[in-house]
Amino acid sequence: MKKQIKIAAISAAGALCVGNAVRAALYRPKKEKLSPLPEERVDLDRYIETLREAIRCRTVSNPDEELVDWNEFEKLHRVFEERYPLLHEKLSKQPVGRAGIIFTWQGSDPSLKPIALLGHQDVVPVPKEKLPDWLHPPFDGDLADGFLWGRGTTDMKNHVVGVLESVETLLEDGFEPRRTVLICLGYNEEVVGAEASSATLISEVLKNNGVELESVLDEGGAILDLDIPHVMHNKLAGVGIAEKGYCDFEISVEAKGGHSSAPPKHSAVGELSKAIVALENHQFHARITPELKNIIDTAARNTELPLRLAGSHLPILLPLLKPVMTQIPPVASLMRTTTAVTMTHGSPQANVLPQKASATVNFRIMPGSSIAEVERHIRRVLKNKNVNVRLLGGDEPSAVSPTDTPSMRAISRICRGMFDMSAPVPFVVMGGTDARYYQSITDCIYRFSPFVMPPEILMLAHGTNERIAVDSLANGIVFFKRYIKTMAGDEA
Repeated sequence: MKKQIKIAAISAAGALCVGNAVRAALYRPKKEKLSPLPEERVDLDRYIETLREAIRCRTVSNPDEELVDWNEFEKLHRVFEERYPLLHEKLSKQPVGRAGIIFTWQGSDPSLKPIALLGHQDVVPVPKEKLPDWLHPPFDGDLADGFLWGRGTTDMKNHVVGVLESVETLLEDGFEPRRTVLICLGYNEEVVGAEASSATLISEVLKNNGVELESVLDEGGAILDLDIPHVMHNKLAGVGIAEKGYCDFEISVEAKGGHSSAPPKHSAVGELSKAIVALENHQFHARITPELKNIIDTAARNTELPLRLAGSHLPILLPLLKPVMTQIPPVASLMRTTTAVTMTHGSPQANVLPQKASATVNFRIMPGSSIAEVERHIRRVLKNKNVNVRLLGGDEPSAVSPTDTPSMRAISRICRGMFDMSAPVPFVVMGGTDARYYQSITDCIYRFSPFVMPPEILMLAHGTNERIAVDSLANGIVFFKRYIKTMAGDEA
């Protein structure tokens, strides 16, 4: 009997091993054989030189428009005019606000809704104290070590110039769109909560003209080049189908104040600290969204053994891994509304007890939630703590765009054909983009910039030594040309 049990156990273990091996072998990226796409002509030298000139235009935005050097935006527009004469001859150009532009490439079939390609011309400033840390000056547009260096190389002059370069090349090729193509360029996307958002102005102009869009394509996602020894070497594309909301709340505590020589047990700052700790200790509920599950599944299918074997058991593993995932900030931000205490203020002088202590708390709100829900959460956590709560401002989360649409299929087809990768993965963008302001004129908003970047380069946006690999630029032009031809060509 013992011998029979032993044989049965060995057989079961063997069967389990074989089953797991088969499971891992079948757990591969979801690919399909695609017919090759026609070659696209790319004037890479012109694109690179135009992008370098664009970087030299210091189009830094500011919450106070009086502090913006609008001459730099005018200089950028002259670069566009000089480099892309056909575009300026064949497309109509409508100025909007201080430096916004709507280019209209009129299609031959007015029954087709236009597509819009968005971009922002502004960049974030470079702090003076950080200038010595730049290996190449941020506004010189240097070419060195296989990279193009400077502010805006990844966010997002590479994208803006890429769209214009693609249209100029299509015009040179003799392409004529059936569907109208709009290029909408804003100028203050980098100003969080701008009172006069240029994207709002542009979308209102379109809405007032009766325009309903087929779709919008803006920044947000990219093509990640993931090279992790013994784990994976693959490219994964992410397309943002929604973006988190944004809001700032002030929490404050008032007190009598007085001289610091006779302090109470807890000053206003001390009482405020308790409130801050309470908020940080009571995070929003985390959940594994369908988008996050899809991201993990796609990544796992592209790993090597034994990780791929583990990935094949994701339905079982994910609930077990959830507590661990919430401890990893970049992953946790994909799972819940985030809480970040960013600014504090107390006494104006070291020997004076504060009469008021305040903190600004920033929340990035998951789609499906709201600013009102954030406020309810704050008041529930801080109940009985004698803390004042005040909304400073914010934007609600965007709607979630559908994924079974002509635009999404076009993005997927082009990416798979160009990079031999799995279908792009829909995800929720953590930051804000101009795209959210177009929700009143289309339900189909996609956030994707078609440039291959390793994570360490992607993370340099807004940071020191922002740069982009020169060998990633040509593919951007190929993508934009194919996207416009797919969406606005004869088959549109």
